This record gives sequence, C-alpha cells and structure tokens, in this order.
Amino acid sequence: MCAGICAKIMAVTPTYPGILADARPDSLPDSGSPDALPVGSPPDRPLPRPRPRLIATDLDGTLLRHDKTVSGRTISALLAAARAGIHCLMVTGRPARWMTVVGELIRRLPGSPVAICANGATVVDLRHGRQRLMDVHPLDRADALAMVHALRTAAPGVSFAVESTHGIHYDPDYPPFFPGDPTATTGPVDPLLASAPAPGHGPVVKLLAHHRELDPDDFLALARRTAGGHGQITRSSPSALLEVSRSGVSKATTLARHCARIGIRREEVIAFGDMPNDLEMLAWAGTSYAMANAHPEVLAATELHTASNQDDGVAAVVETLLD
Repeated sequence: MCAGICAKIMAVTPTYPGILADARPDSLPDSGSPDALPVGSPPDRPLPRPRPRLIATDLDGTLLRHDKTVSGRTISALLAAARAGIHCLMVTGRPARWMTVVGELIRRLPGSPVAICANGATVVDLRHGRQRLMDVHPLDRADALAMVHALRTAAPGVSFAVESTHGIHYDPDYPPFFPGDPTATTGPVDPLLASAPAPGHGPVVKLLAHHRELDPDDFLALARRTAGGHGQITRSSPSALLEVSRSGVSKATTLARHCARIGIRREEVIAFGDMPNDLEMLAWAGTSYAMANAHPEVLAATELHTASNQDDGVAAVVETLLD
C-alpha cells in the first residue's frame, strides 16, 4: 500500500524539504529500527528555508496527548509563535463539533482562530468559542451510496456512519463514538443517502466505514482498490475505520486554498502529523515533521521527525523556530 501512496506524493512534490524522495516499502522503519526517532528525542533540525509564517498541525496523535489534552508547554509554544506573527492552524479529521477539545488554546490565541476539519471538508471559524462554517466541500450522496454498496460487497460485515454538517447518523451495527451524542441518529444509511438531506442532517462531509475484523491497512487498500473512484479514502484511527471525503478533498487541498486566501506560500508552512490522512498535507507543506509515534508509512515519507505527541513533539519544534 505504501508504494502507491508514497509514489503519488512524490510525483506531486518530489523535492519539497522534509519529504523523502526515495520512500519505499522496504524503507519503513519498525520500532527497533535506527531510523525511527526514539520517543522523547529532540526534533531533527529543519533545513534552511524562509521562516515559517503558518503552523499547520493535526490534533489526535500529534498536538493532543493520549488523554486528549494540550499540554501547558504546547500551549505556551503556540502562543509564543502567535505573538511572533506566525499563524497557528489546526488541521484535523475531527468534525467541527469536536473542537471543544482545544477550547483553552482557542480562547487564548489572538485574532480569529480557524480550523480545517473533517479532513479538509470544512473550514471552521472558532471565534469566541462558537463554530461557524466558512467553507464546505460536501461528499456527493450518490458517491457515498455507491461507496456503501461497493464496500458491502468487498468487505462483508462493514458498517457505516454518515457525518454531516449537523451531526452524525449511525448504521445500527456501527459502534458509536460517544454514546449519548445529542446530534446522533441511528438507522440504515442507505435510505438517508438515497434521498435529499433530511431536516437536521445537512450536507455530508464524511462517510465512515468500520470493520471489526480486518487489518486497518488491509481494509484501506481494499477500499481504495474496489471503491476509490467514489471518494477520497484515508484513515487516522488505530482500528479498521476508514474516512471518505469528496474526491480531491484532503487536508492538503483545503490548507493550500486557505494559505492562498491569506497570502502565505507553501514554503512558509510547517506541518505536523502522524497518520495516513496527514500524508498529503505533509507532502504539500514546505517543512514537514512526523511524530515519533507516527504510522510507519508517515515516518517513511518524511525526512524530519520529532518527539511523540506524549512528549510535546510539536512544541519541541516550535520552540526551535523562535530561538
């Protein structure tokens, strides 16, 4: 699987600093490899380039610790960067309604904090603790339904959830993220996708596919092979959970659009990530760091590595930018 994805990334940006031009499946470091950065190690020094004007960081497994908090050190580093005129942008697979996890950081950042959510499907204004959708790139319902049919045939036992701008709808067999979620509804997804948006659902921003038994990477490869024409398929969970966005929509595409809007060049962007859904963003940014805890494919595709999310790897790099 790595060969296809890494080759695609290299074909688009073969010479960007921080991304290896010769990433190969046989170069994937395992936990005992000398190429893998030990947890707690200092970050690799970035290559010479213009000082970054924007920090683009993933959340889960990157900015957030295991307990889903942002450490005091990380908050201090990002606030110092903001005071130095560097934009701080969160780029996550999470839906907008789950951004309360970084509420303290958002409240303390100057200006009007913005986040890219749902793997690039939405851009959210987080001002004053409120959430306003600034931009939406919805997944066509016909494509989502075709994806459901294709995966049910290819992977019996799969279940689905539909993430919309208003909440989430679960297949009866889908394991809910948060029992008691007030936005959640339950029922077969097929009728929901076969009709116009029902009141309270809104445009589809992400289709989720879960399998209880398949290996996560094998499930991703199978889905791309059998249903890749119907959407952008990726994953960010340690379980066999796939995330499907509209074709051509990723963290990278929406980040590029946002940077163009505010006059920042890709060479002025530094990005952090840990999972396959971060690969396009890490390839696009001028400087890219993988976390020490990153998926092997992400470690193989990036030249620069930092400490783990649990050891404040993002803060460790940001602090060096301000030296």
